[in-house]
Amino acid sequence: MDTVLEVKNLEKYYGNKSNLTKAIDDISFKVDEGEFVGIMGASGSGKTTLLNTISTIDRVTAGNIIIKGKDITKLKGNHLNKFRREELGFIFQDFNLLDTLTSYENIALALTIQKESPKEIEEKVKDIAKKLEIEDILNKYPYQISGGQKQRVASARAIITNPKIVLADEPTGALDSKSAKKLLENFEYLNKELRATILMVTHDAFTASYADRILFIKDGKIFNEIIKGKDSRKEFFEKIIEVVTLLGGELNDVI
Repeated sequence: MDTVLEVKNLEKYYGNKSNLTKAIDDISFKVDEGEFVGIMGASGSGKTTLLNTISTIDRVTAGNIIIKGKDITKLKGNHLNKFRREELGFIFQDFNLLDTLTSYENIALALTIQKESPKEIEEKVKDIAKKLEIEDILNKYPYQISGGQKQRVASARAIITNPKIVLADEPTGALDSKSAKKLLENFEYLNKELRATILMVTHDAFTASYADRILFIKDGKIFNEIIKGKDSRKEFFEKIIEVVTLLGGELNDVI
């Protein structure tokens, strides 16, 4: 199976010599095409910093991030913007939808920027909307739809360009339990049926149990890794809780 993402000896420091914080401490791992990988860790563990460096929001201090054979740590300016726009998909906790655009327009925006024809855009938007069951809200604005619907619109926007990898930052954090479950089922669909490669940061064990593999981060390092394999989601959830307990987290923080 092809490797989509390779993180090699990654380090990220904040501050200066007199007050240096090492947020990421020599992390290395790979994500293969079609994988759904979760990243967990306590607040301040470095998990969000790690996602931010992979998403090109943050620059690394040392190490390499290679996506589909391209070292993105060496990209700058317009080359970096083009790569981010065309090769990465983003799903954020607060949706990041544009209030002045309809759901259709929010999903279509990336394709419009890439100068695809209106006909191609319409076909792609309607296709993904059907798959994510949001056809009936395409003409509505973000303020007219629920949090769960917003997150599905954001998911459609993230994968409409067929990115190499989808990066999700606490995607269920702003949702009620029913909406969160529906979103995670959509993630499963994106991953299993549409073969989207997903890297998701979450503090929530229930959310993490939908992934195939979990990397646990502690003090900027990979502390542990577990793989679902043939386990049921319930069995995987229980294994996640065991590791979270080892990490010193309170169960109330993750379930």
